Amino acid sequence: MAKDSSKVWSVFSLAAALGGAAVARKALDAGWKAGTGKQPPENPADPDVQIWEAVAWAATTGAAVALVRMLAQRKAANYYLKSTGELPPPLRKDTPLNA
Repeated sequence: MAKDSSKVWSVFSLAAALGGAAVARKALDAGWKAGTGKQPPENPADPDVQIWEAVAWAATTGAAVALVRMLAQRKAANYYLKSTGELPPPLRKDTPLNA
């Protein structure tokens, strides 16, 4: 059962993280356009993108996507806990890191 629940958690956690990242990206795009009046840079590494814009976009998206991903995974862990009565296998205190 532990192997199955670990796989279920992996899929559940991944789906939550990807969904959260997609929502964050849409919100960031809209916020960038509202704040700057321009579309966000498609590729910050492009030399035609001003360096301040590339750095601001990379820092903003990196931090926001990481934060939303973490929050989505925490929400998924809480749902898993309520559904099964225990934490997902990787979050259990007695689970070795390489299990």
